Amino acid sequence: MHCGSKFEQTFKNIDDVLWKETGCSSELDYTEKTLWMLFLKYLDDLEETRSMEA
Repeated sequence: MHCGSKFEQTFKNIDDVLWKETGCSSELDYTEKTLWMLFLKYLDDLEETRSMEA
């Protein structure tokens, strides 16, 4: 699978989940929640990496 397609599918999956969640009525809501989830994922990965290095 092409890398761009992989990212597109990931964001589509996120949008599908957010669409079902109450309080997401506009693209701005999706953007804010998606960025927050990406930030939390980054922190989780960083913590895991540092834990493995320790």
